[in-house]
Amino acid sequence: MAIFKQNRCIALLVGVILVCFSAISLLGSEGTAKGKNTVQMNHLNSKGQASALTLSSEASTSLVRTKNTPKPMLYTTAANLFHTQRIRQTLEWISPDILKPKGTAVRTGILRQKAAVVKSTPPMVQQVAKTAVAKGSQTVITQKTAIQQHPPTQLFFSRTKLLSQEQRGQATWSYAVSEEDLLLLQKIVMAEAEGEPYQGKVAVANVVLNRLRSANFPDTIHDVIYQKSQFSPVGNGRLKRVKPNGDSIKAVTAALSGTKAVTDDTYFFLSLKLAQDLTVHHSRQYAKKIGNHTFYK
Repeated sequence: MAIFKQNRCIALLVGVILVCFSAISLLGSEGTAKGKNTVQMNHLNSKGQASALTLSSEASTSLVRTKNTPKPMLYTTAANLFHTQRIRQTLEWISPDILKPKGTAVRTGILRQKAAVVKSTPPMVQQVAKTAVAKGSQTVITQKTAIQQHPPTQLFFSRTKLLSQEQRGQATWSYAVSEEDLLLLQKIVMAEAEGEPYQGKVAVANVVLNRLRSANFPDTIHDVIYQKSQFSPVGNGRLKRVKPNGDSIKAVTAALSGTKAVTDDTYFFLSLKLAQDLTVHHSRQYAKKIGNHTFYK
């Protein structure tokens, strides 16, 4: 200590040496610590990588084990519920039509189309049928028109009535209508029923034909009309003056063809307003009234 006190330079030198030595010591210790820390960090990193690899291998192993090992009750229940719900949703979206084979639906549609085709009548067949019906109707109309324009020239009678042309097989006798008979019948209808309705004209012609059939009257149309005191137009000369109109001609043709406005047992008629002799009215059975004429049996 005395030396240091005596020589301050030496003391300062020693101090500097100590400071340097301390600094060197400190630097050496820091380098060693850094080396140790680096070694430790590398060691830790290697350990971390190894741990990660270990964890990944363990995780994969645990997954494999999880597939093969029974799960806890809570997990399996939830999984089953989820799986059931998905199945229900799938079933709800499945319709019966989807479950049917596609071939069945196609065949069913084809069969229905075939059935519809069979049930429905083809347009061509319908047209042919309509044409046939129209032709049939036209034929009937043509026949009626021909009959109206050309009345039958042969009349067929049974004991009680005038027969139609189709009933000729039941006739007990027949009568040939001449042109003179036809004109005379048209004139008597015109003279007796000019102002009467069409049915009244047909009824007058029916009375003449009923008398022709009956055994109580003459056997020809001429003789029936000209029988004494039977038809007033014959007595007053009107029968010769009249010219038959269209309705009178048509009514006579209809009566000869079988149209009957009165029954086959009607033989008389008169106008109660104009008749002077009412013997028929009081002695005969009333049958029908058409227009101004009253008909009797």
